[in-house]
Amino acid sequence: MADEVIWAEGLTKRFGSIAALDGIDLRVSAGSVLGLLGPNGAGKTTTVRVLSTILRADSGRATVLGYDVAADAAALRPLIGMAGQYAAVDENLTGRENLLFIGRLCHQPTSLLAARADELLERFALASAANRPVRGYSGGMRRRLDLAAALVHRPPVLFLDEPTTGLDPTGRSDLWTVISELVSDGTTVLLTTQYLEEADRHADQIIVIDGGKIIAQGTAGQLKATLGATIVEIRLPDPATARQATRELDLIGTASVLGDRTATVTVADPGRAVLEVTRRLDAIGLVPDQIAIREPTLDEAFLQLTGRNGGGTAPASDRPVARATSDGVPT
Repeated sequence: MADEVIWAEGLTKRFGSIAALDGIDLRVSAGSVLGLLGPNGAGKTTTVRVLSTILRADSGRATVLGYDVAADAAALRPLIGMAGQYAAVDENLTGRENLLFIGRLCHQPTSLLAARADELLERFALASAANRPVRGYSGGMRRRLDLAAALVHRPPVLFLDEPTTGLDPTGRSDLWTVISELVSDGTTVLLTTQYLEEADRHADQIIVIDGGKIIAQGTAGQLKATLGATIVEIRLPDPATARQATRELDLIGTASVLGDRTATVTVADPGRAVLEVTRRLDAIGLVPDQIAIREPTLDEAFLQLTGRNGGGTAPASDRPVARATSDGVPT
């Protein structure tokens, strides 16, 4: 446990008859990124809320930076940053006032706060709107301000619950540039995301949760390897022939229909498989429009593991609450 910045063992949490967490164990090393993936309602946000002291687990134990998240919550809160799925900013304050307010809640030196606020406003492309009330901000601007607020006190551990939701591609790229810089400087990040390519690209380790249980973990490459070495995609003339091809290709690997007209089959030996695909399609009189070979995606691994695609909006029972009250205590 001493080598892990974030450590948890046997975490459970129930909401009535629903087991949101059912024995979660995890380890996160310093200066690394752990991606927490799972279908809607799987328990991702509940895990984040327990580890960030917002919610108390029913059983099990967890520590962050050596502090017990239940027994030492007050001491731990000033050392972590948290950005939830929904921007927790005061719309009646300006962007700069929000950052100064959060800085005071985090007990940052008053003499340094103005410079830190300006630095973050510039970094998140909000400098031109710094003195405007947040109620006039767009959704993306509010999101960026919320993320900036989570970084005011330079926390060594950062919890991000779907941090790029609501951002356009440029905003997402800019945010990940900031996160990568933080990790390079030693910040430890635990994140959930609905964009599986983000976890694929940025997470050192990935944990997949479903029904409150961990069903898979490893690097993105290891999870994708569960599908087999290669995927053969066959473009057919119409949906009916794609379904027909899928039934035939199930005899040589794991086959499915991708979109309306593309059949896919996961194989271990791509060279031999392409010959077998061609032979079997010819035997049933199907002529493909196109055949392509590629590596599996994390989205496909996720679908195989959970039976569902990633993404979407979490149900109300698994949504985060505001980061802090007026006295700095998370609620």
